[in-house]
Amino acid sequence: METDNGSQEPALTETMGQLQEELRKAKDDHNMALGAISSLQRQMEIQESEIRSIRSEKDLLLKQLRDKEVQIQAVFDKFCSVTEEERQEEITAMMEEENLNLQKVVIEQESQLVEQNKLISELQETISQLRAEAVTTRLQLLKHKQTQKEMQSQVEALQHKELQTRVALELISSKFERYRNKIIQAVFSAEGSRDPAAELTDNEVLEAMQKIISECQRKKKNKGSKVSLQSSDSCTGSPATGRRRNSIRTERL
Repeated sequence: METDNGSQEPALTETMGQLQEELRKAKDDHNMALGAISSLQRQMEIQESEIRSIRSEKDLLLKQLRDKEVQIQAVFDKFCSVTEEERQEEITAMMEEENLNLQKVVIEQESQLVEQNKLISELQETISQLRAEAVTTRLQLLKHKQTQKEMQSQVEALQHKELQTRVALELISSKFERYRNKIIQAVFSAEGSRDPAAELTDNEVLEAMQKIISECQRKKKNKGSKVSLQSSDSCTGSPATGRRRNSIRTERL
């Protein structure tokens, strides 16, 4: 019984150690997940900052276009005072040159807008992915917290079970010690027995107890045989023989 309880205690300790190690790993995963969320949030902030910068550049280009239109309108007004023919020639030349310049600017701006729109789409896709990863990470965090809570409950239940086992073990050990002391007292209180010179082992106590039980059974058997024999003689023998045997039993008593 002591061996069984002793083997249960290391098993409980090992199980608690494994649960505590899993609890530590869950805490590490929790910290890593928090770090990942912070990193994702920083990346999202950087991407949003780049989008704002691109939109500012776009607004600047549109403003430059409006400024060009104002300049063209100013040149046009300037040449209104010149003679009709000269004005027409100069306006035509200027308009052609300005158209060429504007076409170049428009082509460049359209190319830039295409690149910017493409970049914005990529950034928005990246932000969507980051948000999805953040949601997944939060779900994993919730799962880790739930697992951590369940493991904590298991640890507390094992600790409670270990306490109950220790109490039961102490109670059983106390009862066993009392029974052992009673057996030793019964063995060495018999007639002709001597006190042990040293503390007895459990096997020695059991051997002594078996000897006492065997001796008691033998005496009981012998006593029963003698009673049976005496009853037979008293029924079949002569009165003189009966009196003689009775006197013999009296002397023996």
